[in-house]
Amino acid sequence: MLKVAFQGEIGAYSEEAVHSYFTSVVKAVPCKTLHDVFNLVENSEVDCAIVPIENSLEGSVNQTYDLFLDSNLMVNGELNLRIRHCLITLPSTKLMDIDTVYSHPQALGQCRGFLESLNCENISTYDTAGSVRMLNDKQLKNAAAIASERAAEIYRMKILKKGIEDNPNNYTRFFLISHKDAAPSGNDKTSIVFSLKHVPGALYGALEEFALRDINLTKIESRPTRQKPWEYNFYVDFEGHRKKKRCEEALKSLTKKSVFLKVLGSYPKAKKI
Repeated sequence: MLKVAFQGEIGAYSEEAVHSYFTSVVKAVPCKTLHDVFNLVENSEVDCAIVPIENSLEGSVNQTYDLFLDSNLMVNGELNLRIRHCLITLPSTKLMDIDTVYSHPQALGQCRGFLESLNCENISTYDTAGSVRMLNDKQLKNAAAIASERAAEIYRMKILKKGIEDNPNNYTRFFLISHKDAAPSGNDKTSIVFSLKHVPGALYGALEEFALRDINLTKIESRPTRQKPWEYNFYVDFEGHRKKKRCEEALKSLTKKSVFLKVLGSYPKAKKI
């Protein structure tokens, strides 16, 4: 049976992503941190992992991007998962009793409007499902957690309200990562990271290589290099497999203009939302 790591407790959205991605039965392996997830795959203690990369409301998961810099793992798949948040409590707790809400920072951000109406203290935790488990373990009667309906079922907790996210178009994009590379499927994307000299027009010149070859960019993200202040790495997703001729040519030309370039992987596109 395939072993697939994910960050969080059983019942987390990342675990749901694992079972949504694979059509066959797999063993989902929970990890406390994303760093632990990467380590398990790198040490071949699991076959692969599913990691969140961005949310349609709250933006990028920066730690995932940063972990790719020091890892040799490849991106070989992606998934878009619809996120539906629930307000979850102990069976005896009522809405008027709640003074504190626990969840992952991304989940708290995705439910900002609803939480403002509650006028409660919001406390960040490492995981959505882990917050539900904590409420149960500590029997916190005046608290609630934001997590999935499945998490409430697993830990036998009560759902006070469903669909509390501020926007119904709430999706999280996940990457499948492993030591393996993905062969061209005919409907692919490629993810890369590069840095440039700090000179006028450097980014324009880099992106020009894609425009000249009619390659569509689907995302560009900048992150601090952490080596010098105000210098950045650029993460770019574009349509096409890197082994496709025009993509191969664009990357070859970009390498000449870059201080550093790393291909994170080429992979089949996720199903359209």
